[in-house]
Amino acid sequence: MSQPDDRIPFSAPRVQHLSPQLVNQIAAGEVIERPAAVVKELVENALDAAADQVEIVVEGGGKRLIRVRDNGIGMGCDDLRLAVGRHATSKIRELADLERITSLGFRGEALPSIASVARLKLTTRSRGEDHGWCLELSNGEMLAQVAPAAHPPGTSVEVRDLFHNIPVRRKFLRTDQTELRHIQALVRRVALSQPEVGFNLHCHGRRSFRIGPARTETEQATRLAELLGHEFVSQTLGLESAAAGLTLRGWIGLPTAARAQADLQYLFLNGRMIRDRPAGHAIRRAYADLLYRDRHPAYVLYLGMDPAEVDVNVHPSKYEVRFHASRLVYDFLFHQLHRALAHAGTAARDHGRAVAPIGPCAPAAQQDRMAYQSPRQPSIRFTLDEASKLYGEHGDAGVAGQRIGEGDEPVEAGGTEALPSSRDLPRHPLPQPMESADIPPLGYALAQLHGIYVLSQDAAGLILVDMHAAHERIVYERFKDELSQNGLTGQALLVPLRVAVTPAEADIAEEFGELLGRLQLEADRTAPDVLLLRRTPALLRQANAAALLRDILGALLMQQGAGALQLEAVISQVLATMACHAAVRAHRRLTVAEMNALLREMERTRNIGQCNHGRPTWTRLALTDLDRLFLRGR
Repeated sequence: MSQPDDRIPFSAPRVQHLSPQLVNQIAAGEVIERPAAVVKELVENALDAAADQVEIVVEGGGKRLIRVRDNGIGMGCDDLRLAVGRHATSKIRELADLERITSLGFRGEALPSIASVARLKLTTRSRGEDHGWCLELSNGEMLAQVAPAAHPPGTSVEVRDLFHNIPVRRKFLRTDQTELRHIQALVRRVALSQPEVGFNLHCHGRRSFRIGPARTETEQATRLAELLGHEFVSQTLGLESAAAGLTLRGWIGLPTAARAQADLQYLFLNGRMIRDRPAGHAIRRAYADLLYRDRHPAYVLYLGMDPAEVDVNVHPSKYEVRFHASRLVYDFLFHQLHRALAHAGTAARDHGRAVAPIGPCAPAAQQDRMAYQSPRQPSIRFTLDEASKLYGEHGDAGVAGQRIGEGDEPVEAGGTEALPSSRDLPRHPLPQPMESADIPPLGYALAQLHGIYVLSQDAAGLILVDMHAAHERIVYERFKDELSQNGLTGQALLVPLRVAVTPAEADIAEEFGELLGRLQLEADRTAPDVLLLRRTPALLRQANAAALLRDILGALLMQQGAGALQLEAVISQVLATMACHAAVRAHRRLTVAEMNALLREMERTRNIGQCNHGRPTWTRLALTDLDRLFLRGR
């Protein structure tokens, strides 16, 4: 006789059906992550109901109240009762409908899921009835039967006390301001996806924005400026094309208007907000050799295709999709954007395809574009007095013994001029090698290579320095020291600078006004998408102040989108952005004195081995390495 297995517990749990409320709460966990997800589900229902006007009211960051009201087709009494049940929907009826989904929502689980984790009230009236109907639920249970109610044609949904019965979920929500920002970003995306629908958003008792329907090109450009800022519109090209059963229209940012963060990138498929890696890669590839450094393009694109050629039923949130012919979509996006960008100048001149600048911000936008097309920095600002104090007697001596102020002509390696013959070489003897004890750790500068690298000689061989990366670390550490000791030194602008930003960036500037003031960046909001910059850090007097402020605000937005916001992380990110703007740019020719000043400052700086982004700042080729390259001694 077989012995019982001791590993099996004596009393194993029985298989049983879950309660309807628990089932709904599990479903809510898949869809309702935060208040913005509730807004998304309710707004999509309103759009599916053919509404052309949607009003959203939010209190307590959406935790206390979310109300979405529309003027759609509404529902009758029987439909209202069914709408709060699981797997009940008017948008699909059979399996074939799943293969051609044209509605934004279709699962039929949003309302019962929300009702299981909040207090829900629905009031609706169909266009053919003379009065509406009302239904209230709490914890997934109906509080009373459907009752008549006064209501205009359309539907109102109130969601109160989100996650009140699941404290652990409520505990993981962020602050009211953070949750509100997610809702604002969500409503902006939805408003971008549905140009023909008007949206009103009221937050904490005041109107956040009001966007009217846009049916003409001019109205759409104006609406785009209201949602993303005049700066975005003034630096974009209109795009409209079709091929292979696909259509593409929208706006693409000029390469000179690229941003430090990927915060202005919107791709819509058949009116649906999507996130698709291959599609995003195709767009980045179209910009690949046009962008300056690590910047990101800005775009609002509407992709259209046969609904049967895409599967939107991939994830409960319905952001992810799967294309049946993914390679075709990839090639289409890449070629259409690549062609548009290749002819950007002629398109704007000959065909009038560029979106005209809107409002008075166009001159500032043009100045910023020029700044990015030709980044300049007059000097590293090492004065003679500073250099003599910092670097000592030999600190700034060049290979021929000159000091700062003497021999200011730059030495460039790799130029296009012909090499001199032996008779043209100087007749005075070359400098003799110095004793190792007399040579500083990073040696003395010899030349500059292609305006990017500094070549230096030490006792062991050749040192190569990435001058921008090295100077970036120097300025970053200097900012940190100055901030921790006495605070940054600011410099008031004689004439305040008008900076065009996105509404989201203006919001973040107001929220973090105290932090920006601590960093000597004082900016007042004068319009929904305009800031007036009054003060900048003294070390950044040569930087492009408008571009700097926009990059810092974009960095703050990205930090908040990444999750918990820690002050140290925010300050470090802002200081790194400031250092990048203050550092000497590539392709700027340095004098030998400036190169040596850079080397001496590197020797005095902490963490100089890597720049703020983790890239190496310098490397050494020993004489033995060079001998090996040229087979010397073999």
